[in-house]
Formats: sequence, structure tokens, C-alpha cells
Amino acid sequence: MNLATLLNAMPGAVAQGMIWGIMAIGLYITYNVLNFSDLTVDGTMATGGAVCIMLMIAGVNVWIALLCAIIAGMLAGLVTGLFHTAMGIPGILSGILTQLSLYSINLVIMGGKANQAVNIRKYDLIVSSRYVRELSLQNPIFITLIVVVVLIAVLYWFFGREVGAALRSTGANEAMSRAQGLNTNLYKILGLMVSNGIVALASAMYSHYQGFVDVNMGRGAIVIGLAAIIISNVIFGKLFTNFAAKLFAVVIGAVLYYVVIQVVLWLGLDTNLLKLLSALVVAMFLALPYWKGKIHLKKGGHSHA
Repeated sequence: MNLATLLNAMPGAVAQGMIWGIMAIGLYITYNVLNFSDLTVDGTMATGGAVCIMLMIAGVNVWIALLCAIIAGMLAGLVTGLFHTAMGIPGILSGILTQLSLYSINLVIMGGKANQAVNIRKYDLIVSSRYVRELSLQNPIFITLIVVVVLIAVLYWFFGREVGAALRSTGANEAMSRAQGLNTNLYKILGLMVSNGIVALASAMYSHYQGFVDVNMGRGAIVIGLAAIIISNVIFGKLFTNFAAKLFAVVIGAVLYYVVIQVVLWLGLDTNLLKLLSALVVAMFLALPYWKGKIHLKKGGHSHA
């Protein structure tokens, strides 16, 4: 176990964590703001990359390809929203149905192939793992940080407007929002579209970073996203109360998650057990608030006695 090996792997872990942090911001909007457990993201996390990469291979400008990827993600969110609101299908099931459909759709987008590659020499990639250890403006950590800051600023502005407030209100208390005359179904759909659009952006960036898109790229994305949100809640929940700071904490949570995974791999864990480890990490962080509450209750009980 050479420490230099771990340190060498860290820039890559941080870069990946930040890209997945963008995905976690998307999940935060449905999970925390809208109070909707959306499983669409496992599909959208491949759709964005598939659309972006295939358009670039076809000769489309990288920024137009990126915009199309975001729109594709938003359409996936729209489908989940319509399943839920227009067809009365429960939220979790709506997400599963869209996710299942997206697997086939992603394969069709990718021309029937399970993966498609793009070479940094031939295509203008926004981020690339090739530059992850370079002290330059091409470093994916630097570029992703700019994207994160811009994204958080836009979301902060959006949720400060009337439409954003209505969306937050729908998540906080749907019955009350409906009584106030809000069309809660419309805001649910909007929230899902915004969320999945952000996930698709992360997907496109991740495809650029690794130089290929894979149909299974989003498998387990919900676990990583939840891990980031839960880690940020446990560590920064009391510190960060501002909405923008909370979103930034989610990105830090994703980076910490990837750093933990990297350390465990460095310690010699079998890579086949990675998904199991991911589930355990999430379970541990989910249990922490519960255990804290139990301990406080016990302490309170003793002092009372």
C-alpha cells in the first residue's frame, strides 16, 4: 500500500466527485425540495451522455450537443411527471418505469451499441481525465468548479423567484399549496424536469471526462446521489442554512464519497464489491441521524430520572 499511489489517484477522485456532485444537486431538487423520490436518474445519467456524444460524433458543436443533452434529460423528467400526475402512478414507480424505458432509448440513441467513445484528439471535450493532474485551465476540477458555481447561482436565482417559491411550497406542503390555488401537478412536473436536466448535464460531462458513454453508466446513480446528500446533511446540516450553501455542501458530499471509495480501494478492497460498499456507506450515513436521536433521547431520559 503505497501512499503515493493514493495521492496520485486523489485528483481523479475529486474531479469525479464534483461531476457526480452536479448530478446530486439534480437529485437534491426532487428529494429535498420537491419531497419526491425520483428513480429516473439511473436512466438520465446515461441519456445525457448518449445524446451529447452521439451528436458530437455526428459533427454537432459541443455546446449545442450539451444543450440537447439537457433538453433530453428534461423530457425524461416530463415523462416521469406525466406518469405520476396524469396517470396517477405512485412517484417511485413512475421513476422506475421511465428509467426502464430509458435503457432501451439510450441503446437506440447509441446506435444499438452498449458504449461509444470520443477521443480528446478528435473532439472538443469540455472536461477530460487526461488533464486531471495538470496545473492548467484545462484541469477538469477547475472547469467543473466553474460549472458548479454557475449552476448554483442560477438555481439560487430560480428558487428565489415566484415560480421557485411555488415549487418549494409544493414540496413542503402539497395540500396547503393546493388550497392556495397552486397547480401542484404542474410544479411537480417542472421540478422533475429541472432535476433531470441537471442530471443529464452531469451525464454529458462525465462522458466527456472518461472519454466514452456507456448504457450502464447511470446504474446505481441514485445511491451515489443520496450518499452525497446524506453526507452533506450529516456533516454540514447545522453549518449551512443558506440554500446556495446547502447545494454546495451536496457537491462536497459527493467529493467526500469518492475520496472514501478511493481510500477503500487503495486499502485493497475487491472492485467487484464496490456496489456493496456504496450501499453500506449510504446505510451508515442514513443511520447516523437516527442513532444521534436515540442517544439524545437516552441522555434526556437519564437526566429526567
